[in-house]
Amino acid sequence: MAERVIKDDQKRVYFDCNKCPAFCCSVYERVEVTKRDLNRLAQHFGVTPEQAKRRYTRQREGQRVLKRVEDEIFNEVCMFLDQKTRRCGIYLGRPAVCRTYPARSRCAYYDLLQFERKQQGNENVVPVVTITFREVEEEVVGGEDGPEVVEEWGRDVTQEVGGAKKEPDAVEVRDLADAAAPLLNPAQKPGA
Repeated sequence: MAERVIKDDQKRVYFDCNKCPAFCCSVYERVEVTKRDLNRLAQHFGVTPEQAKRRYTRQREGQRVLKRVEDEIFNEVCMFLDQKTRRCGIYLGRPAVCRTYPARSRCAYYDLLQFERKQQGNENVVPVVTITFREVEEEVVGGEDGPEVVEEWGRDVTQEVGGAKKEPDAVEVRDLADAAAPLLNPAQKPGA
């Protein structure tokens, strides 16, 4: 067998999906499905696009998205994730957003996984990652260099407004120790 040669003009990939517990299928609560994706799903399963729409998708905040199911590692995952192998169960029929992910040579979740495993000295650690969507409030404040937009995510921060200090409101602090606890390697079976 010929040795694989990587040339300078080839895009190098710095992640291995086979060594990941499927973060991309887990942390995104909304995997958008377009009309083209519905047609691809319908063809993959041998059903009509309308049947595919009813069986595999749902409406969420004005978007058509893939349905999700409970998972033993993460709270929920894409309904098409094979939870034993942690691989896509409809790889050839997957939506466009999944086809293009991560759209760069590095995957942030794979980098996080490798970093945490190295830091913990344990190849079985699976950091729990969640993405929370929150409304962002914008406020325009004056400054020496003119108006500046200040974005606030769910709480106020100490800032100077009109020459006076504005103190922050109470900030919710949650104990994340349980969420950061090491989990079983997805390849291992519980109780093994």
